[in-house]
Amino acid sequence: MGPETLAQVLQPLRNVFANISCPELLIGLDISDDAAVYQVSEDKAIIQTLDFFTPIVDDPYDFGAIAAANSMSDVYAMGGEVLLALNICGFPCSLPTEVISTILKGGAEKMAEAGAILAGGHTVDDKEPKFGLSVMGVVHPQKILTKSGAQPGDLLILTKPLGVGIITTALKADQAQKNHMEQAVISMKKLNKSAAQLLQAGEVHACTDITGFALLGHTHEMAEKSGVNIQITLEQIPFLNGACEYAKNWLFPAGSNKNEHCYQKEITFADSIEKEMRMLLYTPETSGGLLAAIPKDRLSQLQKDFAAQKESLWVIGEVHEGKGIEVLS
Repeated sequence: MGPETLAQVLQPLRNVFANISCPELLIGLDISDDAAVYQVSEDKAIIQTLDFFTPIVDDPYDFGAIAAANSMSDVYAMGGEVLLALNICGFPCSLPTEVISTILKGGAEKMAEAGAILAGGHTVDDKEPKFGLSVMGVVHPQKILTKSGAQPGDLLILTKPLGVGIITTALKADQAQKNHMEQAVISMKKLNKSAAQLLQAGEVHACTDITGFALLGHTHEMAEKSGVNIQITLEQIPFLNGACEYAKNWLFPAGSNKNEHCYQKEITFADSIEKEMRMLLYTPETSGGLLAAIPKDRLSQLQKDFAAQKESLWVIGEVHEGKGIEVLS
């Protein structure tokens, strides 16, 4: 579902609660962001989110682990720590019980890696397997990270390479190389916890994670909500091995076209950028990295901190006055 359609779907909900005051709800329907945030005390706010999807890999354990990492990502994107989660399960009755158990084990062990508790869930009979989690986290009310604070002069950083969307699509077409798929699975299973903690250790003006709306869609959300222009440099963007190759073979998922349709009016490309690379930046990601706007003078220390924790960080753009997105070669 694109952002325009989503806005139409959510409007009746906004109308229902338009006249209801809830000052404790710091982020909700009227301030669309990565998750809802509800303040419970002077020094604590609850982050609530959920996500689930159909299998994108063949291995049931990896599917469960990826779904869990993806479900927790919104909490980390808002600067929080994950505390508790409940499973969301839709499985066909014909699916072997050992497969279901393996999916749930993958999710549970990823939750345990995050230092959080899995406390149950709900299962329904469904024609196609679906799995994810409803996740609760906590954050200090003064340390909430949102999409809306990017400032002119900031640098735009990314914490995971792009490409899992097109690699998993190549897998469905039986054209993905084994080593490319292995790298994509490692990337999707990696938690954004450590990266979020490192970002929270200093000043961060805006943050989100890269998922279904792709790099360009989520960057546009940040630019629009912050009232700024963001310039991205293509040659500085990291890609997983194989991603550009599959792009040249035009193995894009349907979501790439949907994202292009939704965002193309707000995005300009350098003439030298080929069509397949443009589409790659519109391609949805699963359990992608964090995208953050930080002050320039913080970069050097942040690079040292990330390196010390063996975390990755790439500078992919800058924030300027104005509006919209520019992709430079």
